[in-house]
Amino acid sequence: MVFEKITAIIAEHLGCSADSISRNSTFEDLGIDSLDTVEMVMQLEGDLGIELELENKLSTVGELVEFVESKL
Repeated sequence: MVFEKITAIIAEHLGCSADSISRNSTFEDLGIDSLDTVEMVMQLEGDLGIELELENKLSTVGELVEFVESKL
């Protein structure tokens, strides 16, 4: 569920297909900068009703999924 939600947000943000995003996709490869990341995390917080404090820099979609799942 979390992976699908994150890929949907990324796909919407980038205007691409969610199917083209994998757990191993890096934010750099996807062209996502730190401002994009903040915006997407804020959207995730609203959609999931949780608060996410990013303590460490996350590099891949999979790392973000694991981080979000640890907060649920």
